[in-house]
Amino acid sequence: METTRGQGDPAPLLGPPGWQDTTRGTDVRLRCLSAVDRRTVWVAGADGVVLRTQDGGDSWQSVGPPDGRALQFRSIKAFDAHHAVVLSFGAGDAARILSTDDAGEHWSEAFRNHDPAAFYNCMTFGDDSHGLAVADPVDGRFRILRSTDSGRSWHEVDPAGLPAALAGEVAFAASGTCLIGRAGLHWLATGSAARARVFRSDDGGRTWSAADTPVRSAPDAGIFALAFRDAAIGVAVGGDYRDQSRGGRLTATTADGGITWRTVAGNAPNGYRSGATWTGHEFVVVGPGGSDYSVDDGAGWTRFDDRGLDTVSVAQDGSCWAAGEHGRVALLSHRIPAAR
Repeated sequence: METTRGQGDPAPLLGPPGWQDTTRGTDVRLRCLSAVDRRTVWVAGADGVVLRTQDGGDSWQSVGPPDGRALQFRSIKAFDAHHAVVLSFGAGDAARILSTDDAGEHWSEAFRNHDPAAFYNCMTFGDDSHGLAVADPVDGRFRILRSTDSGRSWHEVDPAGLPAALAGEVAFAASGTCLIGRAGLHWLATGSAARARVFRSDDGGRTWSAADTPVRSAPDAGIFALAFRDAAIGVAVGGDYRDQSRGGRLTATTADGGITWRTVAGNAPNGYRSGATWTGHEFVVVGPGGSDYSVDDGAGWTRFDDRGLDTVSVAQDGSCWAAGEHGRVALLSHRIPAAR
């Protein structure tokens, strides 16, 4: 038996969370996901694959661009059952943003990167109109694109509004959640430099400030995902992509909107985590080594699944979905504990 969690007052939790696998539509690794509601979910990943369900995962339709097999999707935003935007990561013209208004029957190219020095990683939307996309530093600063028309067109933000990048600093394109936004606020996670940092913007991505975090940073290591409960309380998770079982300083929390970050003193996810979200009840983080949840704003964590997932997303109705390797897509549920 499962609870139903929608808008308004959330249903009480009847036990710890668990993943309920849905029918899988492909064996391709799915690296980004956007849930519209309990029935409508879009996922995307390697080899230009985009899948959509309208029956809660009982069946999936392949709706990716017919000529997109060379594209590697890392971010997706679904506005409804028909309109979605995807970003393919990489340098040069491998980085593109595509948009569909007819459920994937046709795709239009909203942006194509022509700068070989720009490597695009993530895309997010703070609301249904305003989106941002980020590329690793070019000429010493991260490059930000901005959309005000639901992803149909994109324009570069003046780089003077961003702090200088550290030597070697990058963003990670693991799950589409290194860049997140909500109602004008945006946060960007970084790593691979001397310090893992979180950039914050409170004006829709025009200007940014940067804060150091205690998360361990090294080549291929740092913060891979961010999630916020509200404008103040958030978590940052990551690890080392090349050494995914390595623990130690992989998680940090903030209570002031990302201005300052502190180490998690209690139990923390042990190993690399690539995706994070706030479900309305708890923070949930996922990675190839398992899933964890926290009901105390990130102070303590409990592992609840050992199978691999890469990305996680919550819909407006409160349903929480995740996806990962071998085409796995799963729905979060809370079950009544067994009688003692």
